[in-house]
Amino acid sequence: MAPPVRKLVLTTHITSSVGWLGAVLAFLALAVIGLTSQDDQTVRAVYLVMEPAAWYALIPLAVASLLTGLVQSVGTTWGLFRHYWVIFKLLINLGAIVVLLMYTETLGYLAGLAAAPDTDLGLLRNPSVLIHTVLALMLLLAATVLAVYKPRGRTRYALRTRPTASRTAAPQR
Repeated sequence: MAPPVRKLVLTTHITSSVGWLGAVLAFLALAVIGLTSQDDQTVRAVYLVMEPAAWYALIPLAVASLLTGLVQSVGTTWGLFRHYWVIFKLLINLGAIVVLLMYTETLGYLAGLAAAPDTDLGLLRNPSVLIHTVLALMLLLAATVLAVYKPRGRTRYALRTRPTASRTAAPQR
């Protein structure tokens, strides 16, 4: 990948990943407000805003992070299957997206409850959103640590495809 393209992809990847992390932090604040607020309208508003926030912020940022990460790994020397930390980041990202997509059904259910004026707020004050958000935050922070520290460890694939001295040595004249 040409350096300008590589930098563009890297910038897009970092931006989408930071945006995803920021959206999760916003969800964390909403989850805490939803659990602790004594104001009925505030509690209802929290759960009404979570579903569209998931569809229009969390999911697009997560998918952008995944796609740009794939392009970045395939288009650079890091490779997709050469280093364990890249594979772990990919698995974290895929796992988080799958759980997020499955959890949107719960968010839709909670939004429906919040929209009904006769809903008991005890049903809305469910710690599930807080638990899922904290777990998502932990996963994203783990992926960030992997990206920054890039722990050593090459996969068997990388060891098999590593250039040998005979292939990389300059030709004899």
